[in-house]
Amino acid sequence: MSQQTPAGGQGKNTGTAPGNAHRSGGGGIAGGGTVFAAVLLTLSGALGILQGIAAIAEDDVYARVGNYVFEFDLTAWGWIHLVLGILVVLTAVGLFKGANWARAAGICLAGLSMIANFMWLPYQPWWAITILAIDVFIIWALCSSWSHASD
Repeated sequence: MSQQTPAGGQGKNTGTAPGNAHRSGGGGIAGGGTVFAAVLLTLSGALGILQGIAAIAEDDVYARVGNYVFEFDLTAWGWIHLVLGILVVLTAVGLFKGANWARAAGICLAGLSMIANFMWLPYQPWWAITILAIDVFIIWALCSSWSHASD
């Protein structure tokens, strides 16, 4: 069978087929999975910032649990969530701009967020489970839409 080429691509091998441009994740703004992950990272980071501010501002916001293995002062937890939330939001901005470093950083930070929220379970179980689910979708979206083409 013969294969026809589009009018603009006669004889040129550009490395990507015209129909595959949306799957590569390249270009100025990243592909759909990356944008989805960036939106979720923004949401997760904003919620982490709010968690951190609430824990730092007043220790009465969160209920104290009995003896727990990962027991920290609530102010320390607040700072952990605040710093992690800021880093996550900054990484989301990098993803919106199409930076490849932000993809790897997003996967790592979502993993750290999962660990922090797992240890946060006794203080706010439903909130922590929600953030854990969001982080799972972030990692899935970033890994499944990763292009192996160089920038």
